Amino acid sequence: MILIKNNQRTIPINTQEIKHAANILLDILEYSDFDLGIWFASDKTIRTYNKKYRNKDKATDILSFPYHTELVAGKRIKPACEEDKNLGDMIIAPQYVRTYLAKDNNIAVNKVTPEMLQDRMHVLLIHGLYHLLGYDHETDKEYAAMHRKEIALKKKLKATLSAR
Repeated sequence: MILIKNNQRTIPINTQEIKHAANILLDILEYSDFDLGIWFASDKTIRTYNKKYRNKDKATDILSFPYHTELVAGKRIKPACEEDKNLGDMIIAPQYVRTYLAKDNNIAVNKVTPEMLQDRMHVLLIHGLYHLLGYDHETDKEYAAMHRKEIALKKKLKATLSAR
């Protein structure tokens, strides 16, 4: 089950579309029977969590909190019980994402379109899911491996969404 919570009110979020995309991603990854939590929060909230869990006193776009903390990247989760069918949670800060998109595209914040935001949310869902599955990007080698997987998964998501 995918649980989505939206506590921020600055950026409109189509939670049904996010849930649909997350379901497709879980199907592709063959984890469709696992739970996933997605929380849309303010910059202030994500900054608090980033400081508490990563010792970084600043907002960020996404944080991931894996249920299986000892999972090795590329290894399949083998649940011992129903409770183990949990990937974990991610927190996404839409306001931070919108600001990032504006800077990255050299446009004013109010020129960030819903389509741009939705595309970036898909990228973040994919990124967060790979963190929940044990991938990281602390080294160049890890970054390259994770990035290749993210690109491939995004292509599959886009193809699936286009087919509907």
